[in-house]
Amino acid sequence: MLIDSTKVRQIFIVCGKTDLRRGIDGLAAIVQEQFELDSYNQALYLFCGTRKDRFKALYWDGDGFLLLYKRLENGRLQWPTNQDAIRKLNFKQLTRLLSGWSLDATIHKIRPPRHVSMTTER
Repeated sequence: MLIDSTKVRQIFIVCGKTDLRRGIDGLAAIVQEQFELDSYNQALYLFCGTRKDRFKALYWDGDGFLLLYKRLENGRLQWPTNQDAIRKLNFKQLTRLLSGWSLDATIHKIRPPRHVSMTTER
């Protein structure tokens, strides 16, 4: 994995929808201005867009920011909707989220994508 999990101090999910056109500076500004947290503290911050089929993660690794982006091919995330809230997660909850599971329920698993062959038969 690109991020050394032993160095991540905390994990936060920014609830509600975030404009995912924002880059590193825009997402770091949300963390600092809206939630009054330090984006340089080696915490992992997760942001979701309107469609809930993609999210971004922002992480300061000590000498620069890392911006990760994930788009689900089949299904939607069960993202918390309170627009003015930030929620602290543990590693188990992060793993569930990255695997397509809801953070709070055990019944909403995102189905794996159907693989479409890129070759055509003649």
